[in-house]
Amino acid sequence: MKRILLLLQLLTVLSPGGVISQTDKQSSIKIGFYNVENLFDPKDDSLKNDDSFTPEGFNHWTNKKLNRKINNIAKVILAMGCGEPPAILAMAEVENRKVLLKLCKQSPLKKYGYDIVHYESPDKRGIDVALIYRPDIIRIIHSEAIPIKFPFDTLSKNRDILFVTARLPNGDSLYLFVNHWTSRYGGFAPTIIKRNYYATVVKRRCDSLLAVNQDAAIIIVGDFNDYPTDESMQDILKVKNPDDVGGGGLYNLMLPFLHEENRGTHKREDFWGCLDQIIVSSALLTPDSACNTIHVKDGKAHIFCADFMIEPDEKYGGFKLIRTFSGPRYIGGYADHLPVYIDLNIGHRENINLTPPRSP
Repeated sequence: MKRILLLLQLLTVLSPGGVISQTDKQSSIKIGFYNVENLFDPKDDSLKNDDSFTPEGFNHWTNKKLNRKINNIAKVILAMGCGEPPAILAMAEVENRKVLLKLCKQSPLKKYGYDIVHYESPDKRGIDVALIYRPDIIRIIHSEAIPIKFPFDTLSKNRDILFVTARLPNGDSLYLFVNHWTSRYGGFAPTIIKRNYYATVVKRRCDSLLAVNQDAAIIIVGDFNDYPTDESMQDILKVKNPDDVGGGGLYNLMLPFLHEENRGTHKREDFWGCLDQIIVSSALLTPDSACNTIHVKDGKAHIFCADFMIEPDEKYGGFKLIRTFSGPRYIGGYADHLPVYIDLNIGHRENINLTPPRSP
């Protein structure tokens, strides 16, 4: 009986349509990242610096405003997937599990049954990274918060990195790192060392995964507060351009956007840049090899920008994002970053061993 059950498990793997059979060759899922900008609940947390986002605080943050923001974020997520939202969406700037539950269970996303991976970090503002996923498509088999403790600034309270191992519909494993590195608000030069340290931690963990399996499928997403050409990316993570795949390593799918004028995920005055990025291991850019059954469709990442998320920029020209606040003025928009995503093609693993192991 045990052998029969094992055989059935190997023959049937959950997928967006329910089951991948032996004759199905490929499916596709969407994986994205979105800095949702200050997704706070209105309740004051005495352990966090969240006073501005309370009814009595600077932003006069209420449940009504929170509910509007939740529905706005859900609108973006649904539009990103053209009605079939991402299987995995990583996020930054969420205060706690409570706001994630509202997003997943009390918004138009509720019919998709999203589940949550979230850990409270020591960040002094109380904003964390998190991940929501569709358990009808994805299984989470491991998750952990990777703490960041700067040896040169031991009193600093920093956002964790979220590390998740996911099981894909064809049974393959996917390793995801969700990041929100130190901002530039303390000045670009003084904060370089902090973002470089984050990069060192991520690189060390990726090297460990690749040392065990050179074909490990790794995706690194986040708001890095650095651009694809900055030191943390080029000198520490040693990212390469996906147009020149070869020799292993990590590839930054946002590098091609550098050649496109006025394209990016975040606008500062008149400059659009890609602070939000998707970086992948070489295995995800080598389709149909003997070892790899999953790959990024067309080897490209996408920046999602719907018309309802932007408005004319009368001061700097072009367009700008419709944010929740513009300075102290409440607008009731979306966020100050655009989401990014990839489509991941998942091929059926033909060489899976269906012979049950012998009992010892």
